[in-house]
Amino acid sequence: MAKETGRKLIAQNKKARHDFSIEEVYEAGLVLVGTEVKSLRLGRASLIDGFVMVDGGEAFLHSIHIPEYEQGTWTNHEPTRMRKLLLHADEIRKISIAVARQGFTIIPLSIYFKDGRVKVEIGLAKGRKTHDKRQAIAERDVKRELSRVEGRRSKGMK
Repeated sequence: MAKETGRKLIAQNKKARHDFSIEEVYEAGLVLVGTEVKSLRLGRASLIDGFVMVDGGEAFLHSIHIPEYEQGTWTNHEPTRMRKLLLHADEIRKISIAVARQGFTIIPLSIYFKDGRVKVEIGLAKGRKTHDKRQAIAERDVKRELSRVEGRRSKGMK
């Protein structure tokens, strides 16, 4: 069998980018058991309630749901168990300082396969207030309209 290459998205937390302003993004590996990987290959996972906590110099991913593998036996995994993240020590230190001092939170943004290995994209985020969300939507709409006008001008239309 040929080795996998590229990136295949499994699940994405779209609401996270709406509810939080993402300051920094990190890519981390995940420590998984075999049936979790098989379930992920079927494209089944939910990141909605997930969060990351740093404890004792290690980062752990909590509350993401990877359903049990249907063909699994008694060795099947627990769907919402705590999973260890694989990050460099200096990245973990930097993240934990930001969480402690500046009031950031760490949330999973997406989970995907990269060259056959499961990766999680986590973001250092601050919560948004309702008026901030409205302002972000308005800014996005203005940018979209400006790009449409610019596109029409470049094509010679009005």
